[in-house]
Amino acid sequence: MFAYATLVTNADYALGATALARSLKRVSSAWPLVVLAPPGTPGLDRLEAEGCLVREVAQPEVSDAFRRRHTREAQHARSPFDKGTKPAFHDPLDNFVKLRLWEMEEYERVVFIDADAIAVRNVDRLFAYPALSAAPNLYESLSDMHRMNSGVFVARPDRRTYADMIERLDNRDAFWRRTDQTFLEAYFPEWHGLPYVYNVLQYVYFNLPELWDWSRVKVVHYQYEKPWQADHPKRELLAPLIDLWHRVHDRRALPDRIDPPSACASR
Repeated sequence: MFAYATLVTNADYALGATALARSLKRVSSAWPLVVLAPPGTPGLDRLEAEGCLVREVAQPEVSDAFRRRHTREAQHARSPFDKGTKPAFHDPLDNFVKLRLWEMEEYERVVFIDADAIAVRNVDRLFAYPALSAAPNLYESLSDMHRMNSGVFVARPDRRTYADMIERLDNRDAFWRRTDQTFLEAYFPEWHGLPYVYNVLQYVYFNLPELWDWSRVKVVHYQYEKPWQADHPKRELLAPLIDLWHRVHDRRALPDRIDPPSACASR
């Protein structure tokens, strides 16, 4: 048995997960979406109404020192985000809740998709990939191809693996620069590469327009700024992708094509 999974830790990501759930339905995915969420997270009832399976889980048990090193203030001071703007609701410690999916042993394979992503084509083929498979962190240049992005990945749940992960996670003085993403890349150094079309980061649209092929894009991932933010600092630049997300969320028809800025300018 397979499942998709996502992480919801606040009302904003509940909104994002609603669009993700609707996108998976739109493309006729065969498997359910499991929502990992800390107890008391707002918006979970709406996700259950969408047919999601809510699994309430706490943050992994880590030391107080680990928590101090991975607060929003500490992380942004030590390793600032200089390529885009993280929204105010971003809490780096929440990212580690993702690791809880390794406890979901009732599933043979789990495909994790971040709540700030949507599927625009069927991605059930991902369950045929080995664990751990992930797409590259491709958003600025081809030099990004060797780095993992944990917004979409294929995992095989195993509680022994989870226990080992937590032991490795909270090593003395450990600092995971990009939280779960940096940790997973280190924990699975021989991770399998997925085609980037399974996790197209929104900055590809304007940074690497030659790789933006709408006919092949399967998942659009809204890293950094979110499409539902009213004060989105890149709203004009990313207007077609913001419109795409709202169309999915509102269950409206999708555009026949979305051309990158360079293609639009040449037409």
